[in-house]
Amino acid sequence: MLKSDVIWPNSRRFKSRTEWEPLGFFSEALCNSTQFDLKLGFFSSSAINVLADGFAAFLYNGGKMRMIINDILSTEDKRAIIVADSCDDVDYFNLQDLGGMSDTLSKRNQHFFECLAWLIRHNRIEIKVVVPKAGEGIAHSKCGVFFDGLNRVAFDGSCNFSKTALIANIESITAFCDWDGQSDVCRIKDVVDDFERTFFGNDESVTYLDTDHIRTHITDTYKNKDIQELLADEAQLINDRLENDLPKTVTAFLGRAKNKVKSIIERIHQNEIQRGKEAAPRFPYSQGPREYQHLAFENWKANKQKGLFAMATGTGKTITSLNCLLEIYKRCGYYKAIILVPTITLVGQWEEECKKFNFRNVIRVCSKNSKWAEQIETITLSERLKGSDNNLSYIIISTYASFIKDKVFKSLSVFPKTKLLLIADEAHNMGSRRMLNILDGIPYLRRIGLSATPERQFEEEANQTLYHFFGAENGFTYEYSMQEAIDKGVLCRYYYYPHVVRLTMSEMEEYMRISVQLAKFFNNNHFADSNEILTALLLKRKRIIHKAENKLEVFRNILEQRFQEKGNLKYTLVYVPEGLKPDTADADVYDDTDQLQDDDYSEKLINEYTAVVSGIDSKVTVRKFTSGIKEREELLKGFADGNIEVLTSMKCLDEGVDVPRSELAIFCASTGNPRQFIQRRGRILRKHPDKHMAVIHDLVVAPEVNIGEGSYAMERSLMATELRRVRNFSLLSENSDDTINELEDIMNYYNLSLF
Repeated sequence: MLKSDVIWPNSRRFKSRTEWEPLGFFSEALCNSTQFDLKLGFFSSSAINVLADGFAAFLYNGGKMRMIINDILSTEDKRAIIVADSCDDVDYFNLQDLGGMSDTLSKRNQHFFECLAWLIRHNRIEIKVVVPKAGEGIAHSKCGVFFDGLNRVAFDGSCNFSKTALIANIESITAFCDWDGQSDVCRIKDVVDDFERTFFGNDESVTYLDTDHIRTHITDTYKNKDIQELLADEAQLINDRLENDLPKTVTAFLGRAKNKVKSIIERIHQNEIQRGKEAAPRFPYSQGPREYQHLAFENWKANKQKGLFAMATGTGKTITSLNCLLEIYKRCGYYKAIILVPTITLVGQWEEECKKFNFRNVIRVCSKNSKWAEQIETITLSERLKGSDNNLSYIIISTYASFIKDKVFKSLSVFPKTKLLLIADEAHNMGSRRMLNILDGIPYLRRIGLSATPERQFEEEANQTLYHFFGAENGFTYEYSMQEAIDKGVLCRYYYYPHVVRLTMSEMEEYMRISVQLAKFFNNNHFADSNEILTALLLKRKRIIHKAENKLEVFRNILEQRFQEKGNLKYTLVYVPEGLKPDTADADVYDDTDQLQDDDYSEKLINEYTAVVSGIDSKVTVRKFTSGIKEREELLKGFADGNIEVLTSMKCLDEGVDVPRSELAIFCASTGNPRQFIQRRGRILRKHPDKHMAVIHDLVVAPEVNIGEGSYAMERSLMATELRRVRNFSLLSENSDDTINELEDIMNYYNLSLF
């Protein structure tokens, strides 16, 4: 800072051959300023020679500069200046001959122009070139203002910017400091006003010339050095000057400038060391991986770097797998990975998690990144040029829908097969028909599959293929159950409340009509192989269950009770029936457009449930969270902040969407698919500093079929499937007795046991 870090004479007068050399004023002021306005009467080697000391330090401070210089065109002008400075050996620069000038510069002057070029390239300098009008004389003033962001120091006139003037001759300069009182503030204002009058084109005594050729020539001619290089040059130049026979006072000032520059260089060096440490991939949390995450890595490593991690939703599957990639980096010095995810939302979430690990060069392959092909091509070319033994690092995150496309699959199958790690999030998607078709063509030997529920319902052959692909024929490489996660505090505890919903009379009649037809396909406690008729009947039956009138009433009662207790419905998730396919039909969670598709029937259902929420109170805010909506991230943030109290959704919260702030979940969609209900429960159980307990309400539709009916055995089997979910939820809850009390009549009616 100008006031505190520069040593000032009491008189504020700098005079050569005294303790207070003028040269010291410029070197010290530059080193401690962030803004420098300079008006030069002429542009000479001596002028820039003097300003070279401390210039790079000025740049490091974030310095900006405004400069007014006189363009000497006439012989008369040159002669007038030479007469005035007859004792100096001065080279005057003709700005119309910059090319010739650059060939004659000393190292010190070259350094000045390299600093000037740096300012130009970084848009931190403005230059005005002026020519005195006829009869007005030459623009021979020398003045300027230094500014450090807080204080200003101005100088004016009497000191010649020449080497001998500042070092050998008896010359002096007086500084005006704004902390010295009102009179000096007025003097500074006078200098500033004079400078800005000329700078902003209001000086009628001069003609203004175009500066574009000057700026262009300087940046084209002088090296594009960075701050560190310029500081190193400056330190050497000051050192060279100190080797000359100089007055002790000059040596003292230059010594301080040298120490200042060396101090900056050392600071940059230490900062680079620190940034290097911070920039290197590292575990994102200071406590390091949890014990179970470290164990997962050890198991994976011992299994030839293949594995299927069956980990409860909310226990950190993402971090566990990225920790394996981090361990590869620690041992090998590189990281290379392809990560497959089911939805675009998860592409973004994985990218954010990668950034937390300080992983760089992350490429998103999905419909929202139009440049992915160019980015992949760049990496592919780099791999080829560097050869097999390279430390090139990158992470490619792709949706499954993008990955299976022929062009993408070919592009992503050319990387080093022994070095790259394939991570499959929600790994049950690897067992879809379209993925199974390309599974044998995936070359990468390092593999991790992640899922709370890796198995695909009703597809034993696909399950076995997945186990083989991930090297898990003998069981999961690592398993972390929900019970263990709750007991160890990784997931929060919860209360579970099932609600029995009865069909209306008309619904029951339609339900029974369909059940009679379905019974023809039911034998030995299961349905025959799927066909179009069976699928259509199951879909009709499911829609009756989904649109059951009494569901909306039970749903409304739950919301009203919550609102009465809390005064709001903040942090509530509502799972609405999707109505798209029956649970027993094969349904991949993605399609060729990377998005889940909702039909008109599904739209009608979610609108009905959303309207019920809105009807609770005018203050309640609710939004639909569906696949096609563009502002998904904004909705999730609004929900986390409490600005959006309720989110209604279908399947879009099933696949890894992170909503740890959720406290209440209402399951209005009956699902017999274990993957869905386990994921949905895990979503609500994620830990949050402000959440101590979660609450789950589950709507269970229970048709009453006469025991004498031919479809009774089928209904009993279907109800057993429904109660499997209820049992799973109830076992780990804090209030399992409430479940038994609510479902006792149903269990007795169908002769079923919950536990």
